[in-house]
Amino acid sequence: METKAFQKIYTKITRITKATCSLRATGVGNEELATVDGKLAQVVKIQGDEVTLQVFSGTEGIPTNAEVVFLKKSPTLKVGEQLAGRFFNSFGEPIDGGPVVEGEEREIGGPSVNPVRRKQPSELIATGIAGIDLNNTLVSGQKIPFFADPDQPFNQVMATVALRAQTDKIILGGMGLTNDDYLYFKNTFSNAGALNRIISFVNTTEDPPVERLLIPDMVLTAAEYFAVDKNERVLVLLTDMTSYADALSIVSNRMDQIPSKDSMPGSLYSDLAKIYEKAVQFPEGGSITIIAVTTLSGGDITHSIPDNTGYITEGQLFLRRDSDIGKVIVDPFRSLSRLKQLVIGKKTREDHPQVMNAAVRLYADAANAKTKLENGFDLTDYDERALAYAKDYAEHLMAIDVNLNTDQMLDVAWDLFGKHFTSTEVNIRQDLVDKYWRK
Repeated sequence: METKAFQKIYTKITRITKATCSLRATGVGNEELATVDGKLAQVVKIQGDEVTLQVFSGTEGIPTNAEVVFLKKSPTLKVGEQLAGRFFNSFGEPIDGGPVVEGEEREIGGPSVNPVRRKQPSELIATGIAGIDLNNTLVSGQKIPFFADPDQPFNQVMATVALRAQTDKIILGGMGLTNDDYLYFKNTFSNAGALNRIISFVNTTEDPPVERLLIPDMVLTAAEYFAVDKNERVLVLLTDMTSYADALSIVSNRMDQIPSKDSMPGSLYSDLAKIYEKAVQFPEGGSITIIAVTTLSGGDITHSIPDNTGYITEGQLFLRRDSDIGKVIVDPFRSLSRLKQLVIGKKTREDHPQVMNAAVRLYADAANAKTKLENGFDLTDYDERALAYAKDYAEHLMAIDVNLNTDQMLDVAWDLFGKHFTSTEVNIRQDLVDKYWRK
């Protein structure tokens, strides 16, 4: 061992796996960065004086006498207003050809906010997508996943939410994005002229999968800067949590840890919770709201990634293709926002809760009518009208390409009620019918 300008240099590696190497070292911190044979690495395990390092680009070609230098710091991000409108990699380095950001250096991956500093969420986050705003309204400080099949346009939905959401800053974390997805986000944001409030951290399929693990921490460090220091409302969009979890599994398998269900590491719950629990509403007005895509393998909701996610988050948004209209909708039956009652009818129009319930109930009647039809039973006049309503409801409100504000959504719903049903069939409080029913 020799010392060079306060840095200890080790040259005796005791064990090398596909992703990690171990050596004896002292005075090293957990999550500290190091270089192994010039490659960037991070401390993932300390047992006595045996330190295990995860090498981001893999250990291929590293000899046992390679130089290991500990950098005496965890991964950091320079925060400041200059982050806005920029694209960065997993290490917070610009990938958009722009200058390096100057600002205060902050360690990533700190603890979540003390519950004493949290406030009950009460602010509406409007996205312009009726399947969300009308039926599953989002609240600032909420954490909610999008469950989607891999072939669904979830990145388009994320980009749409980013452009329409009424918040101060939007921070996108892309994990395992294809180059096409990365360019899609970049072009969509640039063309919409919305870059000034969007910050993106991107790991593409061409980058080492292990680097994905840094993305959520980078994103949330930036989010905490704007929410805490600037009292801004920040919306964090993470896509895709399944590729994040796959990277966790790669690392734990390479470290020879015994996997648990679905070959995921046993720490999956706490790894996900560490990210999601950063969602918060501060009393001073700043907030971090997290929407994260989790792609489902073969639609399997019981797989351990969506399963653990469901325990941690406050509901879920479910995308599915509606065969009647050939468009992707936010499924009203399988989606749920557990915090919506904090804002609907309070921050939105008084008729919102009743209209939402009636709209979904009538849609359920149409689903029953469809089952009757498939089983060869005759349909009543009401069944026929319910089916016609369901098609209109999907087309004009549920489809993800519909862009309306909340009042317009409610007006469209009243129009559909009046077109297909009598006010008695809709079963909404009489004073609201008198006020809003479209004659």
